[in-house]
Amino acid sequence: MKISKWTLLWLVIVLALMIVWGSMLAGLWRATDLALNFFLIIFSLVVIAILAIIGAVFVGIFVSHRIISAQGFTPFEREMLEMREDVKWIKEKMSAIEERTGQTALKERK
Repeated sequence: MKISKWTLLWLVIVLALMIVWGSMLAGLWRATDLALNFFLIIFSLVVIAILAIIGAVFVGIFVSHRIISAQGFTPFEREMLEMREDVKWIKEKMSAIEERTGQTALKERK
């Protein structure tokens, strides 16, 4: 499997952030300079936001692919379509009966 330059770049950035975060937790490195700490937090938030957007795009692609690539209908959907056809047929029969008898029961309900 070939890793692209951009994937490698993001892996290096995320790894660097994890090393900095881990060393700060372990007490090996102290970021006491306020400006450095501020820029490190902003940089971390930007990287996390970009990775979150990329992840959301991939999840969206996966979900839409699963929806679009479904072959045929599920049994429930088939039953609903059959019921729809039955309702249409019953409405047509009722309309024919109404026309023969001169009643307007269905039209009054609407």
